[in-house]
Amino acid sequence: MDFLIIGLVAFVASGLTLYSGFGLGTILLPPFALFFPTPVAVAATGAVHLLNNLFKGGLLGRSAHWPTVLRFGLPAIPFAVLGAWVLSQLGSATAVFEWSAFGSVFAPTAASIVIGLVMIAFAILELQPWFLRLSAPTRLMPLGGAITGFIGGLSGQQGAFRSMFLLKSGLEPARFIPTGVLIAILIDLSRLPTYAIAFSDMTSLRLSGREGELIGVGTLCAVAGAYLGSVYLEKATIEIVRAIVAGLMLLVGSGLVLGVVGSS
Repeated sequence: MDFLIIGLVAFVASGLTLYSGFGLGTILLPPFALFFPTPVAVAATGAVHLLNNLFKGGLLGRSAHWPTVLRFGLPAIPFAVLGAWVLSQLGSATAVFEWSAFGSVFAPTAASIVIGLVMIAFAILELQPWFLRLSAPTRLMPLGGAITGFIGGLSGQQGAFRSMFLLKSGLEPARFIPTGVLIAILIDLSRLPTYAIAFSDMTSLRLSGREGELIGVGTLCAVAGAYLGSVYLEKATIEIVRAIVAGLMLLVGSGLVLGVVGSS
């Protein structure tokens, strides 16, 4: 069942990322959080996110605006590492509190609470029209890279802040999208090794076993979804998709905060 859910969500999510307002990492994190502890879910989602963006970068990378990639992406690198390190510290902490219901005991950790709150905040903000129109002056682009890198390293949710700081870059859509993809690759390449080192002793993460197979299935389905979505999808029905995704994020985010999911 876990392979079916991860594969299906990755396929659909990847096809919708250009239109829904949510990135692949945002949409894919909730199902991974159902099967893994929160820090591992962020890392596994990041692996799929990177491989999917490498595929997109291979298709679109030549159209990227490299001065913007470097101005935004270079400051993001150390802060992505910092965010990933903070997540690793939260992940090693014990349960913040415990509560019981229906004969079960739930024990949310610091990591699950923080990531859950981030998911809830992003779900609410990305459905607000004023937030989608929000943009920052181009002089703040290095600061935007630092903020995006840190949030990306901590939670994997980097798309909203990246778009906010790039909207006034003056790039046409044909260059805006691949520029964002390459920046995302830089952040992923920075945070994933930090995750690998930090979580290397976690018994719940064995890339040679079921977890690695789930990441592989998620990646293949995401690549297929990205290709088919770019060919067949239109923007007409995306508002209902955004509402469904936001509802899922609110539900899973609340579950993370309460320790119902992501704390195993």
